[in-house]
Amino acid sequence: MAGRVAVVTGGTRGIGAAIAIALKNAGYRPAVTYHGNDEAARKFTAETGIKAYKFDVADFKQCEAGVKKIAADLGPVDVLVNNAGITRDATLHKMNFEQWNEVIQTNLTSCFNMCRCVIDSMRERNFGRIVNIGSINGQAGQYGQVNYAAAKSGIHGFTKALAQEGAAKGITVNAIAPGYIDTDMVRAVPPNVLEKIVARVPVGRLGKAEEIARGVAFLVADDAGFITGSTLSINGGQHMY
Repeated sequence: MAGRVAVVTGGTRGIGAAIAIALKNAGYRPAVTYHGNDEAARKFTAETGIKAYKFDVADFKQCEAGVKKIAADLGPVDVLVNNAGITRDATLHKMNFEQWNEVIQTNLTSCFNMCRCVIDSMRERNFGRIVNIGSINGQAGQYGQVNYAAAKSGIHGFTKALAQEGAAKGITVNAIAPGYIDTDMVRAVPPNVLEKIVARVPVGRLGKAEEIARGVAFLVADDAGFITGSTLSINGGQHMY
């Protein structure tokens, strides 16, 4: 619906930026959050006209203040896309607690933080759309990513539980599990490793951020109210279950 306020976390680059742009093109009033890269945020806002709010989604108090500011500027949040995520890859026997904790807090705890800050308002208005960005590696696991896989797998369980709680109030909660998408995070993978990854994708290529964005736009639409608790896998056929 035109005019609905949508918040995309980690929204100034990659998949998040594509989602925010797609929602703006569909008539939503999007805002994005970011944590550290001021230059990328300024560039994104200059190019798109979408305002970027700087706060750490892993910090509950910052989320409270950030959501309050967004609501004051744009209105109550109707759509939330939990996209923020980081990697700190290492095999478990070499992983330290900080590498574990940073990923869990940023990728998973942030979903609680942001959902908790918008859920009361959504319940009061009997409408809400929440999409949590999981991962193929949360479904299938991945060597050297016990932290990332655990966080993303947690997102899928979180989604199913919250979907049950929100359904009677017109709030749908779904997840998207992207495969390997052509973003800065994936391009940082060594070329020889990336070549092997692409070789395992039946469609023979990396995905595009815009392909994830189309999935989000579908799930957050007003007329998608009968879709909740689902995980939409967009991975080129790499993992099916």
